[in-house]
Amino acid sequence: MTSSSRRAAYLAVSLVWTACAGQPRLFEAVEPHMGTLVRIRLYAEGEEQAAPAMHAAFARIAEVDRELSDYLPDSEVNRLCRAPAGTPVAVSADLFRVLEASQDLAAESGGEFDVTLGPVIRLWRQARRDGLMPAADALKEARARTGYAKMRLDAGARTVTLAQAGMQLDLGAIGKGYAADAALAVLCERGITRALVAASGDLAFGDPPPGHGGWRIGIDTRVLELRNAAVSTSGAAQQHADIGGKRYSHIIDPASGLGLTAPITVSVIAPRGIESDSLSTAVSVLGAERGLKLIAKRPHTAALIAGGGRVIASPGWPGEKR
Repeated sequence: MTSSSRRAAYLAVSLVWTACAGQPRLFEAVEPHMGTLVRIRLYAEGEEQAAPAMHAAFARIAEVDRELSDYLPDSEVNRLCRAPAGTPVAVSADLFRVLEASQDLAAESGGEFDVTLGPVIRLWRQARRDGLMPAADALKEARARTGYAKMRLDAGARTVTLAQAGMQLDLGAIGKGYAADAALAVLCERGITRALVAASGDLAFGDPPPGHGGWRIGIDTRVLELRNAAVSTSGAAQQHADIGGKRYSHIIDPASGLGLTAPITVSVIAPRGIESDSLSTAVSVLGAERGLKLIAKRPHTAALIAGGGRVIASPGWPGEKR
């Protein structure tokens, strides 16, 4: 996007909470990043404060995308995957932070969250395009190149070592949440604390709008009012493969290498997007009973799980039924 078209993307005030002089005004902008449309809403004194902050926040998201995307051939994560097996590779602070959080959750979930599933995920992307199941031999070979235990992190040196050739990391289940966190941090550095960043189903919230207790959003039949938190929703509504009369989710079960077939939608509220994004995927794989046990271990975290005709809210899930 050129600088002129980026400036044109900034929308002038769409809502003014009060007509009193000196009160912050609402600004909103949307840009394409990370394979989706990212929306930022913020309160600022005027366009001279809002526009540069928007530009910086979107630039930060683009930076994170260049580091984490497996779709960009020369992204940092793809360069890491092309390094010789067994070689420690120094990585950026962003990539290390995301991989460290991924490995922590992988261990905590018993391997049900695994960012090394890239080879299998790529097969299922092709399956969605073709409407055909991945070949059994191809799936077996791809699964042989996965496993979170094959990735080693050295926090002191900030290096990552992939133990096997042909490994491919896929950070799609954690990257957007992290990018939303990063954009929100940039806005805060510029003195804008009343903001919301939405990257598809991953939303990060700062301080609430003037005169309100939080940012109001609807999930299932409930209205939530959130501040200084994040919420993510995972499910097969948008990305799935319909093959042989069965619907396979884009969320892969590491144990089988197959897309989930049980209908489940998971929303997670957590302190940060990097947590809500990854946990919503982990709970989808774990299922309601095991997923709720995982959520219970995390402070200030709650989940809403819908599937099989039931809706289950964990203790601490906020909101009133509409």
